Amino acid sequence: MLYLASKSPRRRELLGRLLSGAPGQEFGVLDLDIPEHPQPGEPAEDYVRRVAREKAGAGLLQVVGNPTAVVLGSDTEVVLNGEVFGKPRDDADAVDMLRKLSGRTHQVISAVSLVSPAREAQAVSLSEVTFAALSPAQIDAYVASGEPHGRAGAYAIQGLAESFTTRLAGSYSGVMGLPLYETATLLRQFGVLA
Repeated sequence: MLYLASKSPRRRELLGRLLSGAPGQEFGVLDLDIPEHPQPGEPAEDYVRRVAREKAGAGLLQVVGNPTAVVLGSDTEVVLNGEVFGKPRDDADAVDMLRKLSGRTHQVISAVSLVSPAREAQAVSLSEVTFAALSPAQIDAYVASGEPHGRAGAYAIQGLAESFTTRLAGSYSGVMGLPLYETATLLRQFGVLA
């Protein structure tokens, strides 16, 4: 049985889309609270990998009695010049993030960890996203839409942010929160997908 260790509705949607081509394959959702804070001096990619692994490991502990359990944990962060942009604390934080990202190219790092009682594996997706230069009025209007809340870097690539994204190199689904190519590759290794 496959379990998704995530509260994210986007990850649920993406994993459901991936499994829609595998008849009879379903997944459960595990509700976890894992601290998401970089350690002092921790490189961004190491941080994203660690959080994904911690989510998967905590999820496996919830289903420890199931010997066929496979748990998927994932984390996605926006990074600009080594600075990790997590989920904004409030509107002011979202405005600050979007001002810094305006007119610039940033990285989006998504890590996927799969664990079972017998093994674990991980994959990482690195993407680059470029934003157009945004006016203060555009930033304020976007923040007022509510879309930045609960999203790394204060934006949703699949939402209104598409209108100011000038370039994306990498994984669109990875920027959304679950890189489907990497996820499918891991699920095949664990025998979940053919």
